[in-house]
Amino acid sequence: MRNAHYILLVAAAAAAGYSWAQQYPVLDMIADRVVQKYEQSSCQQLWEQKSQPTPAREQEILQKLRDDPAMRTEFINRVAAPIVNKMFECGMIP
Repeated sequence: MRNAHYILLVAAAAAAGYSWAQQYPVLDMIADRVVQKYEQSSCQQLWEQKSQPTPAREQEILQKLRDDPAMRTEFINRVAAPIVNKMFECGMIP
């Protein structure tokens, strides 16, 4: 799966208002890194990353999210708003 598909997956949901760190502690750390990556990346960097293949470790994480709908929902709820805002700023979504 390419980064573009990952971005669309993550951007598909709105942010939720409760913490899920106790239920998915590793996922909490991953979500923080994803948000940080988008907040610290320039638009040019995001456009370049979009065309690169997804690393194997990210593919493993994505598969876990596909296999566990509750975990996927929690992850998307955590990262959606910051990522969508950055994508909008960069002209990646209308």
